Amino acid sequence: MMTIRDAALEDAGRILEIYSYYVEHTAISFEYDTPSLEAFRGRMERTMRRYPYLVVLEDGRIEGYAYAGPFVGRAAYDWACETTIYLAPDARKRGLGRALYQALEEALGAMGVLNLYACIGLPEKGDEYLTPNSAEFHAHLGYRMVGTFRQCGRKFGRWYHMVWMEKVIGTHGESQPPVRPYPEVRGERTADGE
Repeated sequence: MMTIRDAALEDAGRILEIYSYYVEHTAISFEYDTPSLEAFRGRMERTMRRYPYLVVLEDGRIEGYAYAGPFVGRAAYDWACETTIYLAPDARKRGLGRALYQALEEALGAMGVLNLYACIGLPEKGDEYLTPNSAEFHAHLGYRMVGTFRQCGRKFGRWYHMVWMEKVIGTHGESQPPVRPYPEVRGERTADGE
């Protein structure tokens, strides 16, 4: 049985366990070293102050997580954010990623976010550290390629491209309401029974 819920700081150990696989064995994350649990918990806490940080559970065990963050960090970009998703390596191809990303998209839409961006490592041709699967996953969910930075990341002694993909989820108006922080929106959604 699959469940999606807001992450809690107490989930940091399991979430870091999932992330560490991608740091240590893949070029999906361009990070070289797995952060400490304390540092990772700090990252989660900073994100949760404004954006959704969700986990997907299967039979009560966390099998993946997704979150959003600022796209650039200036006020004019408030209606855009960067999205991130990681699944446990053995939890892929079961629909968990799609469900998790759809929940993230709904939460961001409720906040008033209009544009979603994903920064994705992409190989010239797939290898044991990186395949085009992440870009294909995002394309399948409606993201489109908007930029390529050639050979801008180096990991495991190899150069990799980095691409930006975009998905527009809202209407851009002349008088756009401000984006509201997720904790405020989450409280309203919980009160409504969603």
